[in-house]
Parts: sequence; C-alpha cells; structure tokens
Amino acid sequence: MTHDEIASEFAEIFDDLPTEQVNEMLAKNMPFETIEFFARYAEAFADGAGIKGETRGRLANLLLFGYLIRVLEERLLPEPPLI
Repeated sequence: MTHDEIASEFAEIFDDLPTEQVNEMLAKNMPFETIEFFARYAEAFADGAGIKGETRGRLANLLLFGYLIRVLEERLLPEPPLI
C-alpha cells in the first residue's frame, strides 16, 4: 500500500461513523496519555491560530487520526533502503 492508499482506506472506514463511535475507537486503541496530549496540543494550537467553533472541537480528533495513519504507515510500509 502507498501513503495515499492508507489514508484513503482510513478515511473511508471512519467517514460514516458517528462521533461517539470515533471517540470510542480512539479510547480503545490509544493510551489515555496520548489522547490527553493531543487534546492539550489542539487547544494550544487553536488558541494560537484563532480557530473557533466546530473546527476547534474537531481538531484533536484530526490530529489523532494523522497520528494513527502515521503509525499504520510505519507498520505497513517497507523501510526505504539506506544509501
């Protein structure tokens, strides 16, 4: 799989899930400390960037999804050869 294919598959899986199910999935698959870190980071970033409203509320999950995709890439994609 390529980086794009991993991201597309991931997005398809979570596209139709209600927020409650997304939060449940994250809670079951990530350490609480990681979720807590991204929540604090999202708040600080939103404050600094002036992000408000619905986008602000979704920012932590967006960051967590990016993190999960990166973890999947590390597990699924072969290491590039060292030159």
